[in-house]
Amino acid sequence: MKTVAFYTLGCKVNQYETEAMTELFTSNGYKTVDFDSEADIYVINTCTVTNMSDRKSRQIIRRAKKNNLNSIVIVTGCYAQTAPEDVAKIEGVNLILGTQDRKNIVSLAEKLLPDQMTCGVSDIMHNHSFEELHIQSYSDNRTRAYIKVQEGCSQFCSYCIIPYARGPIRSRPIDEVLCEVERLAENGFKEIVFVGIHIASYGIDIGKAMLSELLIRANKIDKIRRIRLSSIEPMTLNHKFIEDIKDCHKLCPHFHLSLQSGCDATLERMNRKYTASQYKQIVNGLRKHFPDAAITTDIMVGFPGETDDEFMQTCKFVKETAFADAHIFQYSRRSGTPAAEYGNQIAPKIKEARAKKIAELTAISRMEFLKSQLGKTTEVLFEQLVHGKTNWYEGKTDNYITVIMRSDDDIRGQFKTVSLKESDGNTITAINIHA
Repeated sequence: MKTVAFYTLGCKVNQYETEAMTELFTSNGYKTVDFDSEADIYVINTCTVTNMSDRKSRQIIRRAKKNNLNSIVIVTGCYAQTAPEDVAKIEGVNLILGTQDRKNIVSLAEKLLPDQMTCGVSDIMHNHSFEELHIQSYSDNRTRAYIKVQEGCSQFCSYCIIPYARGPIRSRPIDEVLCEVERLAENGFKEIVFVGIHIASYGIDIGKAMLSELLIRANKIDKIRRIRLSSIEPMTLNHKFIEDIKDCHKLCPHFHLSLQSGCDATLERMNRKYTASQYKQIVNGLRKHFPDAAITTDIMVGFPGETDDEFMQTCKFVKETAFADAHIFQYSRRSGTPAAEYGNQIAPKIKEARAKKIAELTAISRMEFLKSQLGKTTEVLFEQLVHGKTNWYEGKTDNYITVIMRSDDDIRGQFKTVSLKESDGNTITAINIHA
Protein backbone atom coordinates (compact mmCIF):
# COMPACT_ATOMS: atom_id res chain seq x y z
CA MET A 1 0.00 0.00 0.00
CA LYS A 2 1.24 3.52 -0.84
CA THR A 3 2.02 5.63 2.20
CA VAL A 4 1.83 9.35 3.06
CA ALA A 5 3.04 11.31 6.09
CA PHE A 6 2.00 14.78 7.24
CA TYR A 7 3.54 17.47 9.45
CA THR A 8 1.40 20.45 10.39
CA LEU A 9 2.68 23.74 11.77
CA GLY A 10 0.62 26.72 12.89
CA CYS A 11 -3.06 27.38 13.39
CA LYS A 12 -6.31 25.44 13.56
CA VAL A 13 -7.00 26.30 9.91
CA ASN A 14 -3.82 24.46 8.96
CA GLN A 15 -4.91 21.51 11.09
CA TYR A 16 -8.23 21.41 9.28
CA GLU A 17 -6.56 21.56 5.88
CA THR A 18 -4.18 18.75 6.79
CA GLU A 19 -7.10 16.55 7.84
CA ALA A 20 -8.83 17.32 4.53
CA MET A 21 -5.70 16.47 2.55
CA THR A 22 -5.34 13.29 4.58
CA GLU A 23 -8.83 12.24 3.44
CA LEU A 24 -7.90 12.99 -0.18
CA PHE A 25 -4.95 10.62 0.06
CA THR A 26 -6.71 7.86 1.99
CA SER A 27 -9.64 7.90 -0.44
CA ASN A 28 -7.08 7.27 -3.18
CA GLY A 29 -5.65 4.20 -1.49
CA TYR A 30 -2.90 5.67 0.69
CA LYS A 31 -2.09 4.69 4.25
CA THR A 32 -1.10 7.49 6.64
CA VAL A 33 2.10 6.85 8.60
CA ASP A 34 4.13 8.75 11.18
CA PHE A 35 6.22 11.59 9.77
CA ASP A 36 9.49 10.14 11.12
CA SER A 37 8.93 6.79 9.42
CA GLU A 38 9.52 5.85 5.78
CA ALA A 39 6.79 7.12 3.44
CA ASP A 40 6.24 7.47 -0.29
CA ILE A 41 4.99 11.05 0.08
CA TYR A 42 5.67 13.68 2.76
CA VAL A 43 3.43 16.73 3.09
CA ILE A 44 4.57 19.68 5.22
CA ASN A 45 1.83 22.24 5.93
CA THR A 46 3.82 25.33 6.87
CA CYS A 47 3.28 28.49 8.91
CA THR A 48 4.79 31.96 8.49
CA VAL A 49 3.26 34.01 11.30
CA THR A 50 6.70 34.69 12.83
CA ASN A 51 10.36 34.34 11.83
CA MET A 52 10.50 31.37 14.19
CA SER A 53 7.65 29.75 12.21
CA ASP A 54 9.64 30.16 8.99
CA ARG A 55 12.72 28.60 10.61
CA LYS A 56 10.74 25.68 12.00
CA SER A 57 9.11 25.10 8.60
CA ARG A 58 12.53 24.91 6.92
CA GLN A 59 13.80 22.47 9.56
CA ILE A 60 10.88 20.10 9.03
CA ILE A 61 11.15 20.29 5.23
CA ARG A 62 14.82 19.23 5.43
CA ARG A 63 13.92 16.27 7.66
CA ALA A 64 11.47 14.73 5.22
CA LYS A 65 13.72 13.43 2.45
CA LYS A 66 16.16 11.90 4.93
CA ASN A 67 13.61 9.20 5.75
CA ASN A 68 13.27 8.10 2.13
CA LEU A 69 15.47 9.47 -0.66
CA ASN A 70 12.99 8.22 -3.25
CA SER A 71 10.02 9.99 -1.69
CA ILE A 72 8.00 12.93 -2.99
CA VAL A 73 8.16 15.98 -0.68
CA ILE A 74 5.30 18.48 -0.92
CA VAL A 75 5.40 21.85 0.81
CA THR A 76 2.14 23.73 1.28
CA GLY A 77 0.74 26.41 3.59
CA CYS A 78 1.56 30.03 4.37
CA TYR A 79 5.37 29.91 4.27
CA ALA A 80 5.23 28.15 0.91
CA GLN A 81 2.85 30.83 -0.37
CA THR A 82 4.90 33.84 0.73
CA ALA A 83 8.41 32.49 0.11
CA PRO A 84 8.27 29.87 -2.68
CA GLU A 85 11.75 30.88 -3.90
CA ASP A 86 13.23 30.10 -0.48
CA VAL A 87 11.40 26.77 -0.31
CA ALA A 88 12.63 25.86 -3.80
CA LYS A 89 16.23 26.25 -2.60
CA ILE A 90 15.78 23.49 0.00
CA GLU A 91 17.20 20.25 -1.34
CA GLY A 92 14.66 17.48 -1.86
CA VAL A 93 11.49 19.53 -2.36
CA ASN A 94 9.37 18.23 -5.24
CA LEU A 95 6.18 20.29 -5.16
CA ILE A 96 5.33 23.72 -3.74
CA LEU A 97 1.61 24.45 -3.46
CA GLY A 98 1.08 27.43 -1.16
CA THR A 99 -2.44 28.04 0.15
CA GLN A 100 -4.51 27.03 -2.85
CA ASP A 101 -5.00 24.05 -5.19
CA ARG A 102 -4.74 21.57 -2.30
CA LYS A 103 -7.79 19.69 -3.64
CA ASN A 104 -5.57 18.49 -6.53
CA ILE A 105 -2.67 17.45 -4.31
CA VAL A 106 -2.92 13.70 -4.97
CA SER A 107 -2.97 13.91 -8.75
CA LEU A 108 -0.17 16.48 -8.74
CA ALA A 109 1.98 14.31 -6.47
CA GLU A 110 1.52 11.19 -8.55
CA LYS A 111 2.83 12.93 -11.67
CA LEU A 112 6.18 13.71 -10.05
CA LEU A 113 9.45 11.80 -9.91
CA PRO A 114 11.76 12.02 -6.86
CA ASP A 115 14.28 14.19 -8.75
CA GLN A 116 11.68 16.66 -10.12
CA MET A 117 10.63 20.02 -8.67
CA THR A 118 7.48 21.93 -9.57
CA CYS A 119 6.17 25.20 -8.12
CA GLY A 120 2.40 25.58 -8.25
CA VAL A 121 2.18 28.84 -6.28
CA SER A 122 0.16 31.59 -7.95
CA ASP A 123 -0.88 35.11 -6.91
CA ILE A 124 -3.27 34.58 -3.98
CA MET A 125 -4.35 38.23 -3.97
CA HIS A 126 -6.46 37.66 -7.09
CA ASN A 127 -8.19 34.55 -5.78
CA HIS A 128 -11.85 35.15 -4.92
CA SER A 129 -13.10 31.55 -4.71
CA PHE A 130 -13.30 29.45 -1.55
CA GLU A 131 -11.46 26.17 -2.06
CA GLU A 132 -13.71 23.34 -0.94
CA LEU A 133 -11.88 20.85 1.25
CA HIS A 134 -14.19 18.42 3.01
CA ILE A 135 -13.78 16.29 6.12
CA GLN A 136 -15.97 13.31 6.91
CA SER A 137 -13.97 11.93 9.83
CA TYR A 138 -10.80 12.71 11.76
CA SER A 139 -7.84 10.38 12.00
CA ASP A 140 -7.71 10.38 15.82
CA ASN A 141 -9.95 12.53 18.05
CA ARG A 142 -13.63 11.62 17.80
CA THR A 143 -14.94 14.27 20.16
CA ARG A 144 -14.05 17.68 18.67
CA ALA A 145 -13.96 18.54 14.97
CA TYR A 146 -12.78 21.72 13.27
CA ILE A 147 -14.73 23.12 10.32
CA LYS A 148 -13.17 25.76 8.09
CA VAL A 149 -15.83 28.27 7.08
CA GLN A 150 -13.79 31.20 5.82
CA GLU A 151 -10.51 32.00 4.09
CA GLY A 152 -8.44 35.16 3.74
CA CYS A 153 -8.15 38.49 5.54
CA SER A 154 -8.51 42.10 4.44
CA GLN A 155 -7.59 43.78 7.74
CA PHE A 156 -3.89 44.34 6.94
CA CYS A 157 -2.70 44.91 10.49
CA SER A 158 0.65 46.61 10.10
CA TYR A 159 2.65 43.72 11.65
CA CYS A 160 0.90 40.79 9.96
CA ILE A 161 1.99 38.80 6.91
CA ILE A 162 -1.11 36.56 6.82
CA PRO A 163 -3.23 38.65 4.38
CA TYR A 164 -0.40 38.23 1.86
CA ALA A 165 -0.31 34.48 2.51
CA ARG A 166 -4.05 33.84 2.46
CA GLY A 167 -5.42 36.50 0.12
CA PRO A 168 -8.79 38.29 0.23
CA ILE A 169 -11.87 37.19 2.15
CA ARG A 170 -13.68 34.12 0.76
CA SER A 171 -16.59 32.52 2.61
CA ARG A 172 -17.87 28.98 2.35
CA PRO A 173 -21.59 28.77 1.44
CA ILE A 174 -23.64 28.29 4.59
CA ASP A 175 -25.44 25.18 3.30
CA GLU A 176 -22.08 23.53 2.59
CA VAL A 177 -20.94 24.27 6.14
CA LEU A 178 -24.12 22.90 7.68
CA CYS A 179 -23.90 19.73 5.58
CA GLU A 180 -20.42 19.11 6.96
CA VAL A 181 -21.69 19.71 10.51
CA GLU A 182 -24.37 17.07 9.93
CA ARG A 183 -21.88 14.58 8.43
CA LEU A 184 -19.52 14.96 11.38
CA ALA A 185 -22.41 14.61 13.82
CA GLU A 186 -23.42 11.36 12.13
CA ASN A 187 -19.83 10.16 12.48
CA GLY A 188 -19.90 10.61 16.24
CA PHE A 189 -18.49 14.08 16.86
CA LYS A 190 -20.13 15.92 19.72
CA GLU A 191 -18.38 19.27 19.45
CA ILE A 192 -17.53 21.42 16.44
CA VAL A 193 -15.25 24.44 16.18
CA PHE A 194 -15.77 26.96 13.39
CA VAL A 195 -12.39 28.23 12.20
CA GLY A 196 -11.18 30.72 9.62
CA ILE A 197 -8.37 33.13 8.95
CA HIS A 198 -10.66 36.06 9.85
CA ILE A 199 -13.84 34.32 10.91
CA ALA A 200 -15.50 37.59 11.90
CA SER A 201 -15.78 38.45 8.20
CA TYR A 202 -17.73 35.30 7.37
CA GLY A 203 -20.36 36.04 4.73
CA ILE A 204 -19.54 39.65 3.93
CA ASP A 205 -18.04 38.74 0.55
CA ILE A 206 -21.13 36.85 -0.62
CA GLY A 207 -23.73 38.98 1.18
CA LYS A 208 -26.00 36.02 1.86
CA ALA A 209 -25.24 34.86 5.39
CA MET A 210 -23.39 36.24 8.37
CA LEU A 211 -21.63 34.53 11.24
CA SER A 212 -24.61 34.98 13.56
CA GLU A 213 -26.90 33.20 11.09
CA LEU A 214 -24.43 30.33 10.81
CA LEU A 215 -24.39 29.91 14.59
CA ILE A 216 -28.19 30.08 14.85
CA ARG A 217 -28.70 27.44 12.15
CA ALA A 218 -25.95 25.14 13.43
CA ASN A 219 -27.49 25.37 16.90
CA LYS A 220 -30.55 23.52 15.53
CA ILE A 221 -28.63 20.47 14.28
CA ASP A 222 -29.28 17.33 16.33
CA LYS A 223 -26.48 15.25 17.86
CA ILE A 224 -24.04 18.16 18.01
CA ARG A 225 -23.86 19.15 21.66
CA ARG A 226 -21.38 22.03 21.50
CA ILE A 227 -20.40 24.76 19.06
CA ARG A 228 -17.22 26.78 19.50
CA LEU A 229 -15.72 29.77 17.74
CA SER A 230 -12.02 30.11 17.07
CA SER A 231 -10.24 33.43 17.58
CA ILE A 232 -12.48 36.34 16.59
CA GLU A 233 -11.99 40.06 16.12
CA PRO A 234 -13.60 41.94 19.02
CA MET A 235 -15.65 44.48 17.04
CA THR A 236 -17.70 41.63 15.54
CA LEU A 237 -19.24 41.00 18.93
CA ASN A 238 -21.25 44.19 19.04
CA HIS A 239 -24.59 44.57 20.82
CA LYS A 240 -26.64 43.27 17.87
CA PHE A 241 -24.42 40.20 17.40
CA ILE A 242 -24.61 39.31 21.08
CA GLU A 243 -28.39 39.75 21.07
CA ASP A 244 -28.64 37.48 18.02
CA ILE A 245 -26.58 34.63 19.50
CA LYS A 246 -27.45 34.82 23.21
CA ASP A 247 -30.11 32.09 22.88
CA CYS A 248 -27.82 29.66 21.02
CA HIS A 249 -27.61 27.24 23.95
CA LYS A 250 -25.02 25.05 22.22
CA LEU A 251 -22.60 27.93 21.73
CA CYS A 252 -19.80 27.56 24.24
CA PRO A 253 -19.16 30.58 26.50
CA HIS A 254 -15.52 30.84 25.53
CA PHE A 255 -14.55 33.84 23.43
CA HIS A 256 -10.99 34.37 22.24
CA LEU A 257 -10.85 38.08 21.41
CA SER A 258 -7.52 39.22 20.06
CA LEU A 259 -6.45 42.38 21.95
CA GLN A 260 -2.76 42.82 21.02
CA SER A 261 -2.43 46.03 23.08
CA GLY A 262 -4.34 47.91 25.75
CA CYS A 263 -2.94 51.25 24.57
CA ASP A 264 -4.81 53.25 21.93
CA ALA A 265 -1.66 54.77 20.44
CA THR A 266 -0.13 51.31 19.95
CA LEU A 267 -3.38 49.94 18.52
CA GLU A 268 -3.45 52.77 16.00
CA ARG A 269 0.11 52.02 14.84
CA MET A 270 -0.91 48.37 14.58
CA ASN A 271 -3.90 49.35 12.39
CA ARG A 272 -6.21 47.39 14.71
CA LYS A 273 -9.33 49.54 14.05
CA TYR A 274 -10.67 49.67 17.63
CA THR A 275 -9.81 51.36 20.90
CA ALA A 276 -9.18 49.82 24.31
CA SER A 277 -12.48 51.31 25.51
CA GLN A 278 -14.42 49.70 22.66
CA TYR A 279 -12.78 46.36 23.44
CA LYS A 280 -13.76 46.67 27.10
CA GLN A 281 -17.40 47.37 26.13
CA ILE A 282 -17.47 44.15 24.10
CA VAL A 283 -16.10 42.15 27.04
CA ASN A 284 -18.68 43.67 29.40
CA GLY A 285 -21.48 42.84 26.97
CA LEU A 286 -20.37 39.21 26.73
CA ARG A 287 -20.09 38.84 30.49
CA LYS A 288 -23.59 40.28 30.91
CA HIS A 289 -25.18 37.58 28.74
CA PHE A 290 -22.66 34.78 29.42
CA PRO A 291 -21.82 35.14 33.14
CA ASP A 292 -19.33 32.24 33.27
CA ALA A 293 -17.70 33.11 29.95
CA ALA A 294 -13.96 32.60 29.62
CA ILE A 295 -12.53 35.62 27.83
CA THR A 296 -9.10 34.78 26.42
CA THR A 297 -6.87 36.86 24.20
CA ASP A 298 -3.64 37.49 22.29
CA ILE A 299 -1.24 40.17 23.51
CA MET A 300 1.79 41.44 21.61
CA VAL A 301 4.63 43.19 23.42
CA GLY A 302 7.50 45.18 22.00
CA PHE A 303 5.70 46.58 18.98
CA PRO A 304 7.84 49.28 17.30
CA GLY A 305 7.63 52.51 19.26
CA GLU A 306 6.01 50.94 22.33
CA THR A 307 7.18 53.19 25.16
CA ASP A 308 7.31 52.25 28.83
CA ASP A 309 4.16 54.32 29.36
CA GLU A 310 2.32 52.56 26.53
CA PHE A 311 3.31 49.19 27.91
CA MET A 312 2.09 50.16 31.38
CA GLN A 313 -1.27 51.12 29.85
CA THR A 314 -1.48 47.56 28.50
CA CYS A 315 -0.58 46.15 31.92
CA LYS A 316 -3.32 48.24 33.53
CA PHE A 317 -5.84 47.10 30.93
CA VAL A 318 -4.89 43.43 31.38
CA LYS A 319 -5.38 43.73 35.16
CA GLU A 320 -8.79 45.40 34.77
CA THR A 321 -10.08 42.99 32.15
CA ALA A 322 -9.07 39.84 34.07
CA PHE A 323 -8.56 37.45 31.17
CA ALA A 324 -9.05 33.74 31.74
CA ASP A 325 -5.91 33.14 29.71
CA ALA A 326 -3.70 34.82 27.11
CA HIS A 327 -1.28 33.96 24.34
CA ILE A 328 1.66 36.34 24.64
CA PHE A 329 3.84 37.20 21.67
CA GLN A 330 6.97 39.26 21.28
CA TYR A 331 6.78 41.38 18.15
CA SER A 332 8.51 39.63 15.24
CA ARG A 333 9.70 41.78 12.36
CA ARG A 334 8.13 40.46 9.13
CA SER A 335 9.62 41.57 5.84
CA GLY A 336 6.90 42.90 3.54
CA THR A 337 4.74 44.40 6.30
CA PRO A 338 4.56 48.13 7.11
CA ALA A 339 5.74 47.66 10.69
CA ALA A 340 9.00 46.13 9.49
CA GLU A 341 9.96 49.59 8.24
CA TYR A 342 8.92 51.44 11.40
CA GLY A 343 11.58 53.16 13.46
CA ASN A 344 12.07 52.64 17.19
CA GLN A 345 12.31 48.85 17.01
CA ILE A 346 12.37 47.43 20.55
CA ALA A 347 15.42 45.58 21.88
CA PRO A 348 15.00 41.81 22.46
CA LYS A 349 15.76 42.08 26.21
CA ILE A 350 13.01 44.65 26.67
CA LYS A 351 10.54 42.48 24.76
CA GLU A 352 11.46 39.48 26.90
CA ALA A 353 10.94 41.45 30.13
CA ARG A 354 7.60 42.79 28.97
CA ALA A 355 6.40 39.34 27.91
CA LYS A 356 7.35 38.00 31.34
CA LYS A 357 5.40 40.79 33.06
CA ILE A 358 2.24 40.15 31.02
CA ALA A 359 2.58 36.41 31.67
CA GLU A 360 2.68 37.09 35.42
CA LEU A 361 -0.44 39.25 35.23
CA THR A 362 -2.43 36.76 33.18
CA ALA A 363 -1.34 33.88 35.42
CA ILE A 364 -2.94 35.71 38.35
CA SER A 365 -6.19 36.40 36.50
CA ARG A 366 -6.30 32.82 35.20
CA MET A 367 -5.95 31.51 38.75
CA GLU A 368 -8.74 33.82 39.91
CA PHE A 369 -11.00 32.70 37.06
CA LEU A 370 -10.47 29.03 37.90
CA LYS A 371 -11.07 29.78 41.58
CA SER A 372 -14.41 31.41 40.68
CA GLN A 373 -15.55 28.15 39.07
CA LEU A 374 -14.89 25.91 42.08
CA GLY A 375 -17.97 24.38 43.67
CA LYS A 376 -19.99 24.62 40.46
CA THR A 377 -21.69 21.73 38.71
CA THR A 378 -21.09 21.49 34.99
CA GLU A 379 -20.71 19.13 32.06
CA VAL A 380 -17.31 17.99 30.85
CA LEU A 381 -16.59 16.28 27.55
CA PHE A 382 -13.75 13.89 28.35
CA GLU A 383 -11.26 13.37 25.56
CA GLN A 384 -8.14 11.52 26.67
CA LEU A 385 -6.21 9.82 29.41
CA VAL A 386 -4.03 11.97 31.65
CA HIS A 387 -0.42 11.15 30.90
CA GLY A 388 1.25 9.24 33.70
CA LYS A 389 -1.90 8.84 35.84
CA THR A 390 -3.75 5.53 35.77
CA ASN A 391 -7.56 5.79 35.40
CA TRP A 392 -7.48 9.58 35.19
CA TYR A 393 -9.18 11.34 32.28
CA GLU A 394 -8.95 14.86 30.89
CA GLY A 395 -11.62 16.96 29.20
CA LYS A 396 -13.04 20.43 28.73
CA THR A 397 -15.95 22.35 30.19
CA ASP A 398 -18.03 24.46 27.82
CA ASN A 399 -15.99 27.50 28.88
CA TYR A 400 -12.80 25.63 28.00
CA ILE A 401 -11.45 24.80 31.44
CA THR A 402 -9.26 21.72 31.48
CA VAL A 403 -10.72 19.23 33.97
CA ILE A 404 -9.24 15.96 35.19
CA MET A 405 -11.19 13.21 36.95
CA ARG A 406 -10.58 9.67 38.09
CA SER A 407 -12.80 6.96 36.67
CA ASP A 408 -12.64 3.16 36.65
CA ASP A 409 -14.59 3.24 33.39
CA ASP A 410 -13.24 4.52 30.08
CA ILE A 411 -15.08 7.85 29.71
CA ARG A 412 -13.34 9.17 26.59
CA GLY A 413 -15.85 10.71 24.21
CA GLN A 414 -18.49 11.01 26.93
CA PHE A 415 -20.16 13.92 28.68
CA LYS A 416 -20.16 13.67 32.47
CA THR A 417 -21.83 15.97 34.96
CA VAL A 418 -19.20 16.84 37.52
CA SER A 419 -18.54 19.01 40.52
CA LEU A 420 -15.46 21.23 40.21
CA LYS A 421 -13.43 20.77 43.37
CA GLU A 422 -9.80 21.89 43.31
CA SER A 423 -7.52 23.95 41.09
CA ASP A 424 -3.75 23.96 40.66
CA GLY A 425 -3.82 27.18 38.64
CA ASN A 426 -4.01 25.39 35.30
CA THR A 427 -6.52 22.56 35.63
CA ILE A 428 -9.42 21.69 37.93
CA THR A 429 -9.90 18.33 39.57
CA ALA A 430 -13.51 17.15 39.55
CA ILE A 431 -15.70 14.36 40.87
CA ASN A 432 -18.55 12.69 39.04
CA ILE A 433 -21.71 13.59 40.95
CA HIS A 434 -23.56 10.61 39.46
CA ALA A 435 -20.86 8.07 40.32
